[in-house]
Amino acid sequence: MSRVLIVPGLFGSGEGHWQRYWLQDHPDVRLVEQDDWDHPNLGNWMESLEAALEEAGEAYIVAHSLGCLLTARLAGRPAARRVKGALLVAPCDIPATETLHAGHLSFGTMPTEALPFPSITIGSLNDIYMRLDRLTMFGRLWNSDVRNIGLAGHINIASGFGRWPSGYGFLEMLKARTRHRRPQGLPLAITALP
Repeated sequence: MSRVLIVPGLFGSGEGHWQRYWLQDHPDVRLVEQDDWDHPNLGNWMESLEAALEEAGEAYIVAHSLGCLLTARLAGRPAARRVKGALLVAPCDIPATETLHAGHLSFGTMPTEALPFPSITIGSLNDIYMRLDRLTMFGRLWNSDVRNIGLAGHINIASGFGRWPSGYGFLEMLKARTRHRRPQGLPLAITALP
């Protein structure tokens, strides 16, 4: 069974956040811990994520907000081969996040490379951290399946999301897609016709 890694965003996902409930609900789920949740640094956060992937061997990633951008930054990095799939929930837009939390981020620009692993991106109509048109654009760039769940805000505690049991359905959908996926680098089987 593949491990699931929880990748929070800015300020971490505190008590009551659905990511914390997921950690409690499933023994195979692990948190990617960061040294400084309040002042994210892309290089430091990437080291922690890559170390967690190395330890897991292979894993599904369930990311929220800035954690989605961290996960998207795996594109083009060797650690990406360890990702079975990614559930990207309410990714933030760096310009909007820098405006809302001035002086907190050192995360560069928005990632734009296609992801080398399957992904589902979940967003909403009224997320102050990323407008729907931007979510759709980045989802297309990342080659991700984008799902709009309506008036759900940033899909966090402030927008009424505690345990979020329906989120497990999206993870199961992602897992189902990867079960039939050919591992990277393996040739297609050729079947001879009679």
